[in-house]
Amino acid sequence: MVILDHELVDLATPGGPMRTYLFRPAAAGRYPGIALFSEIFQVSGPMRRTAALLAGHGFVVAVPEIWHELEPAGTVLGYDPASIQRGNAHKTARELSSFDTDARLTLKHLKALPCCTGKLGVIGFCVGGHIALRAAMSPEVSAGACCYATDIHGRALGKGAHADTLDRLGEVKAEMLMIWGRQDSHIPQESRATIHQAMIRAEVQFSWHELDAQHAFMRDEGPRYDPALARLCHGLVIGLLQRRLQTEQERDDECSGSSN
Repeated sequence: MVILDHELVDLATPGGPMRTYLFRPAAAGRYPGIALFSEIFQVSGPMRRTAALLAGHGFVVAVPEIWHELEPAGTVLGYDPASIQRGNAHKTARELSSFDTDARLTLKHLKALPCCTGKLGVIGFCVGGHIALRAAMSPEVSAGACCYATDIHGRALGKGAHADTLDRLGEVKAEMLMIWGRQDSHIPQESRATIHQAMIRAEVQFSWHELDAQHAFMRDEGPRYDPALARLCHGLVIGLLQRRLQTEQERDDECSGSSN
């Protein structure tokens, strides 16, 4: 049995305090660190449950609020049209460099935690998938998962909407897992092909999975949720993170349920 602890911290950034939620096993020990970057809605119920799922598999997970410069701490946007419009507008209201700075500070905080082994991974959903891909350019990140990452092909992240993510893929040394929905109107087939070919040219180590699903099919709220495919993809993510970040002893301890 795995019992979880969770807490929140406000990390200092150039743009002000960044509310960050931490999830980890309660059992004494040291665990690999995972930075989880959310959808436009910030740290919603689905993001908290995803963080808890990862923590339950032997990771310490940090989930920062990606709009901390633009929204009061603790804000969770709704799924109504006005909130979706607001969240989408936020994507180009911040400097591109601020997303990178926030990711580095999140990873730095994770690595410094006494309960962290120092091994680091990233995961992100929707716009968070784009942020996670950029975070994986850090040489300290060994593995990353991007789930239906938006705005990579169109470069629409940060002020001016001219993100250089595609141009910098050669900086990604982590092993990446890329997950997409074939029916995702936000990232159509030609856009996915652009990203796929760019990753090949940059010689990124990655696996690529396209499933018969719509955008946000892993979010366990709303009509597009596909529980069977979500479970499959969570298994792929956890498998990658365990293989790249956990030692054999850590996996043995976790499987035995040791919580002395």
